[in-house]
Amino acid sequence: MIRISSEQVNENAVIRIADNGLGISEKIQSRLFDPFFTTKLVGKGTGMGLSISYQIITEKHSGSLQCISSPGQGAEFVIAIPIRAIKLA
Repeated sequence: MIRISSEQVNENAVIRIADNGLGISEKIQSRLFDPFFTTKLVGKGTGMGLSISYQIITEKHSGSLQCISSPGQGAEFVIAIPIRAIKLA
């Protein structure tokens, strides 16, 4: 099952995407947002999606992206983006 929810928390729009799957180990969580990281076999995927997502959310929107997971407990990705644009210097 996949659950998607959104809410306003202070000055941020927060989107949560969670599942009730097998979960993600701490070892893999520490590398999820690394460019080209994949758990797939060689030639079966480039592993760029989460890295690019992280870059867009953090650099372009001054937000945050995190993964909360424990093996056997599913996984949840939490995206927080400021509602008002932050002026960059």
